[in-house]
Amino acid sequence: MKLDFIKRETLKEKPKDESKLGFGRIFTDDMLMMKRDQARGWHYAAIEPFQDLRLSPAALVLHYAQEVFEGLKAYHAEDGRILLFRPWENMKRMALSAARLSMEPFDGDFLLQSIYELVKLEKGWIPKTPGTSLYIRPTYIGTDPFVGVAAAEEYFLYVILSPVGAYYPKGLAPVDIFVESNYVRTVRGGTGTTKAGANYAISLLAGEEAHRKGFSQVLWLDGIEKTYVEEVGSMNIFFKIDGEIITPALQGSILPGVTRDSIIRIAKDQGIPLSERRISIYEIEEAQENGKLEEVFGSGTAAVVSPVGKLVWGDKTIIVGDGSMGQVTRMLYDTITGIQYGKREDPYGWTYELK
Repeated sequence: MKLDFIKRETLKEKPKDESKLGFGRIFTDDMLMMKRDQARGWHYAAIEPFQDLRLSPAALVLHYAQEVFEGLKAYHAEDGRILLFRPWENMKRMALSAARLSMEPFDGDFLLQSIYELVKLEKGWIPKTPGTSLYIRPTYIGTDPFVGVAAAEEYFLYVILSPVGAYYPKGLAPVDIFVESNYVRTVRGGTGTTKAGANYAISLLAGEEAHRKGFSQVLWLDGIEKTYVEEVGSMNIFFKIDGEIITPALQGSILPGVTRDSIIRIAKDQGIPLSERRISIYEIEEAQENGKLEEVFGSGTAAVVSPVGKLVWGDKTIIVGDGSMGQVTRMLYDTITGIQYGKREDPYGWTYELK
């Protein structure tokens, strides 16, 4: 396919106050759109003006949720460079998500190069205030006008961009997390390893109930025994117990996070003992009772690293360390954000410089 450019006649006014960007409500002038149908295959690819989608009310995605997405960011370095963090990993994961939902394969290299072109065109939208970035949201949906349970033959694959504010405008304060013992998010063999929109819809009710109780996030337990820790909301989770970092193993129900993988690599290179294994909520409670639960943190694209101050499980409250952000959590946050914003050397080759 050839990438076309459809010129926008008028441009939007860019936000003047970057302290009020928020997350995901402001969008740039242009978007990337790719289309596929059964007769022509992938036949259209263009950077075009940001606009509403035209879908049939019978579109398959609206009835049977055949949809996957990704989330990554572009960063404005202090020296003026534009950097992306491991974007090829997002393309690989999106391809795996699409395959799990029986969606037609796409050319990941072409998609990534097209994203680079879109970000270059819209680089004036990348905020420069520390902690801010340009959020990149690729989305892949089935669009057949057919009310029937079947894999789509027609698709849109589009990418929109949104300048977003600092995730921690008031600093890295530890959050309180509610351990969910009633609802379940996914089970092995399900779609927990994918970034499918349906996974997030399933999590909404538990999240709203937790928020009403004053908690920032939900910690999900496994869907069978409701004992083993899986994820925190839209983040992976890590526990530092008696000097060792432990994170749930990827066994078919947990999203393989790009930030998660980065943390594992950095921690091991720093000589910090780290294991990927099953860990129960009872083991975490026992570690806290024995004074060995030193740090807990979540990881994801939006927050990078989110320190946890306490877990509430039924009538039990599990305090983490002394309730403040731990030294290892801080080191990991500083290291990853330092690489993302070009402040630190990138020994792993994780950043891509847009030129």
